[in-house]
Amino acid sequence: MSQLISFVIPCYRSAQSIGGVVEEIEEAMKGLPAYRHEIILVNDASPDDTYEVIKTLCSANRHICGVNLARNFGQHAALMAGFAYVRGDIVVCLDDDGQTPANEVGKLLAGIEAGSDVVYAKYVHKQHSGFRNFGSKINELMTRVMLGKPKELYISSYFAAKRFVIEEMLRYQNPYPYVIGLVLRTTKKITNVEVTHREREIGTSGYTIGKLLGLWFNGFTAFSVKPLRIATVAGVLSACMGFAYGIFTIIKKFLNPNVVVGFSALMAALVFFCGLILLMLGIIGEYLGRIYISLNNSPQYVIRECVDERDAD
Repeated sequence: MSQLISFVIPCYRSAQSIGGVVEEIEEAMKGLPAYRHEIILVNDASPDDTYEVIKTLCSANRHICGVNLARNFGQHAALMAGFAYVRGDIVVCLDDDGQTPANEVGKLLAGIEAGSDVVYAKYVHKQHSGFRNFGSKINELMTRVMLGKPKELYISSYFAAKRFVIEEMLRYQNPYPYVIGLVLRTTKKITNVEVTHREREIGTSGYTIGKLLGLWFNGFTAFSVKPLRIATVAGVLSACMGFAYGIFTIIKKFLNPNVVVGFSALMAALVFFCGLILLMLGIIGEYLGRIYISLNNSPQYVIRECVDERDAD
């Protein structure tokens, strides 16, 4: 029997675009007769009528599953919700806005067939806004420093993964999922394939500064203790600087008893060290807060409704 491909698409404000994405997937899969496919559409509490469109798509197509979240949990939580409904041997994740080319999915599947566990799409020319490109660069740096991502590996929202990778990701039950971190801790057999990135034709990106900051916090507090180690190193360096400055002040006073020790220098040092201490306490507090929330069994997502009339395999 041919392999089943599960497409998982988190949807937010995509009432006008998701139909086109689904249609493109259908056309692309007609050119890949060696595979069967299903589509899981996860509505992340869109304020528009995205879920109504999803229900219409489900009623018209027997291999589409629609999941409606009770509130906005974010893209990564929506992906995790979709993963719980996949049946396929290979899972493909892409965006709902049409910027990720579904008609090039064959390239990702070829990478999986070649032996990779996960294949990420790599864009030669990204068509995101300057803000999104800046956010991507920060995310790239964070994943490389905090999560140990290889420098040459390009990470994007368009990727294909083998079923065992998805099953391992689903074992993560904490309320702060970060898909990239889950992939990197599961396997090192990850490759890139080049695809085209399109300009957004409808709407604007749902990512704001607040959401991007929250995503980065999820990444380095859920899957790395490096921020705590950086805090330790910064504390040691600050203590050494303070000690060295104290020695310098004593020596200067001995060499020139008439010199007046500067009040401004003292205040500058005091403000610097106090700010550094508060920063380190904030990082520790962030970890403790997330541990507390995890111990309270806060859910990754809450499903309000699901439309699943997929035909049995």
